[in-house]
Amino acid sequence: MYDPYAIMTIAVACLIGLGMASYATLKGWNGWLALKRFEVEREQAETAAPSTGSRIEVADLKERVRKLEAIAAGIEL
Repeated sequence: MYDPYAIMTIAVACLIGLGMASYATLKGWNGWLALKRFEVEREQAETAAPSTGSRIEVADLKERVRKLEAIAAGIEL
């Protein structure tokens, strides 16, 4: 009825195509996971506690603002 070699050739071609599609899907999935991992790491870096040096700078700036407000209000320190 059908040529067995033709059926075998079609079956092998289908398996190769399925393998290529699976490989491409796996690479895409790994890329997506890498992107999400990068986004999470970036968010963690942005929300990390400020360093001691930056806290000292913020405290210094607050003190300067307090002094300037006192000067503007006419209060001597």
